[in-house]
Amino acid sequence: MSHGNVGMSPLTQVWRRFSCAWHGMKAAYRAEQSFRIQLAVAGAVGLSGLIVGLSQTEWLFIVTAIGMVLSLELLNTMVEKTLDLLHPMQHERVKFIKDVSAAAVLISALTSVIIGLIIFIRHVV
Repeated sequence: MSHGNVGMSPLTQVWRRFSCAWHGMKAAYRAEQSFRIQLAVAGAVGLSGLIVGLSQTEWLFIVTAIGMVLSLELLNTMVEKTLDLLHPMQHERVKFIKDVSAAAVLISALTSVIIGLIIFIRHVV
C-alpha cells in the first residue's frame, strides 16, 4: 500500500485506481493517433457484430482480440514515452526496443484481423 492510500477505504482506493486508469486512456486517446484509429476500428467491428448477430462465443473472441490490440498499443505507447524520457537522443538500442514493441502491436492487430475474418466471413457469405 502506498502512503497516499493511508486511511482510504478499499472502495475509495479502487475508485482512485480506476480514475487514474481512465485518465491514462484519455491521455493516450488525445496523444496517440494509432490508439484513436484502433478504437474506431473496434467500434466498427462492434457495430458490425451487432448487425450480423454474433453468438456469445464469437463475441468472446472479438472482445478478447480488441482488448489485446488496445492493451498492447497502450503498452507500446508507455515503452516509447519512457524511452523518450530516459534517452531523448537517437540510439540503436532504443530504436530496437521501440521497433520490437511496435511489432508486438502489429502481431496482435494481424491476429485480430484473422480472428475477425474467420468469425465474420460466415455471416457475410
